[in-house]
Amino acid sequence: MSEDPSRITAMEVDTAFIKSKRGILKVAEMVTLFVAFVCFAVASRPKYIAATVQEFVITSLLLLLYLFKLNKRLTFFFWPLVDAFNSVFAAVYFIVLSLLAATTYTVTGTLVGGIFGLVFAGLMCVDSFVLFKNITFNQPRSEINTVNNEPGTCTGTG
Repeated sequence: MSEDPSRITAMEVDTAFIKSKRGILKVAEMVTLFVAFVCFAVASRPKYIAATVQEFVITSLLLLLYLFKLNKRLTFFFWPLVDAFNSVFAAVYFIVLSLLAATTYTVTGTLVGGIFGLVFAGLMCVDSFVLFKNITFNQPRSEINTVNNEPGTCTGTG
């Protein structure tokens, strides 16, 4: 029994996303999370390990979502908004977690993991800023939202 070749859809890979600012930011987030995870693992801190692994998995899934253009197929969520909320909550969570790790460390790995956690929180703040800046709710989705080349004036009506 063979499948109909017209029904098989190829998975597209968006290589331009990895080269974009947001793609580079996602990869940088994953690298800093991985370094923080390794530091917490060396220091044997299970609570910090669990938090970094959880956010690493979430960030990896969001990266794969954009990389394979699944956000265009799975339209039941507005994925940029999901990504922005994840960035905001992860930034706040990792600021608290990293400050706690950095101030109560007994092993150097916990301190270094806390520092990398703060770097990750900074990257998440930048990510959420970029995402919220690019999200338009009731306006046309265009690159240029200016009238007569005046920044800050919207072209949307009503």
